Amino acid sequence: MLHTVNKSPFQANALLSCLRVVKKGSAILLIEDGVYGALVGTKATPTIQEAMKNSKVYALAPDLEARGIQDNVLKGVKTIDYGGFVDLVAEYDTVQAWL
Repeated sequence: MLHTVNKSPFQANALLSCLRVVKKGSAILLIEDGVYGALVGTKATPTIQEAMKNSKVYALAPDLEARGIQDNVLKGVKTIDYGGFVDLVAEYDTVQAWL
């Protein structure tokens, strides 16, 4: 399953809710303000690092760049472009949007 999170972990619980139920082998894609969850040195950092042990974590590069945070992404979070987003949607049978 592909999980998409578009809310900042500092304003909503969408990322934490997602991480509580994500299953091994799933992928998490951070988009829009959700990309703040991919930053180094935040309260979300340990949770994302733990999630990366069992799931792939991606962040949408254009959203990182729009916020000027593309140089502060956690090691292990893969940045992708819109084409990569489409590829992920095609790769996974189910997409769960966390709003």
